[in-house]
Amino acid sequence: MSESAARTENTQRPPVRGLLGRALSKVYEVELNRRSRRFDAGVGVHRLDRPVISVGNLSVGGTGKTPTVTAVSRWLLEAGHRPCIAMRGYRARDGESDEAMEYRQVIAGVPVVAKPDRRAGLNTLFASPEGAGVDCVVLDDGFQHRRLARDLDLVLIDATRDPFADRLLPAGWLRERPEALRRAHAVVVTHAERVGVGVVERMFERLSRINAQLTLASSWHHWSGLSVREFDGAVEQHPVSWLNGQRVLAVCGIGNGAAFVAAAEGAVGSALAGAIVLRDHAHYDRRTLDRIFRAVKQTQADVILTTRKDDVKLSAWATRDGLCPVATAELEIRFDRGKDALRERVLQVVASGSRIR
Repeated sequence: MSESAARTENTQRPPVRGLLGRALSKVYEVELNRRSRRFDAGVGVHRLDRPVISVGNLSVGGTGKTPTVTAVSRWLLEAGHRPCIAMRGYRARDGESDEAMEYRQVIAGVPVVAKPDRRAGLNTLFASPEGAGVDCVVLDDGFQHRRLARDLDLVLIDATRDPFADRLLPAGWLRERPEALRRAHAVVVTHAERVGVGVVERMFERLSRINAQLTLASSWHHWSGLSVREFDGAVEQHPVSWLNGQRVLAVCGIGNGAAFVAAAEGAVGSALAGAIVLRDHAHYDRRTLDRIFRAVKQTQADVILTTRKDDVKLSAWATRDGLCPVATAELEIRFDRGKDALRERVLQVVASGSRIR
């Protein structure tokens, strides 16, 4: 892959490096501790009249929240519950965020609230015909959103990004230190397929030393297939092997773009024609689209490979301009450890309406 084709806007370098970054991290930590003490005391925390499950993380960037929230929501649906999903709606345009649109595609029928004030958004939903039967809430990216009390805190940790070796923002990517997991109830180590078994085991050991009551699980990111949008807008389903032998340009704007590119290379079975990794939640404005179109021509790509979150912003433009087909990877998580215990804990909390302390 050429250096120009693999330009990356969201690198692993911290937002602010050096002495300035470390100084700002100290300031950040002081404010973080102040806020945490207030929330620990219940100041500014509001409890809803139905159980809340939070799926969050310790760090900035993608850890697999969307497929995990989807999996948890499906467990609840299968058990006869009626969940809704609530999120901030980061970088929304025209009142809709890319993640909200993605949820509406992959788990139809589950109401989605995408509002910075999640409490107000949820109360509005509950008062509507759509939300009248909702009996539980799944918070997307809720570990630090402590204004809403929750009955179960599930935290995701990317196996390829060791939180014990990272720093707080902005000298690193941590929103909170691993010690914050003392208030969590479960942890899923994601992207376990990209590291050895020993790495996950050691991470489990360190997590258990922080909080012996944690329900621990690990998961793999798995592509179950491809949705391929052709020039006429028709969408066809294909196995991942459809990519073999094709010149593929990978395009994404997610929290962990490197993981997507690595998965794309594994799916294609050879080097990619090129890759464009944008910042998380990137808007596909004309300038970005022009960059993608140039890369397609320069690499002579047969297909653009992207994520579901990016597809909702990219496909209409690409097919409209007659560029090339757009293949969307259908991502799901597969638990290799701890699924049954985690699922049981989720369902038990919602079924009983109990409050975990």
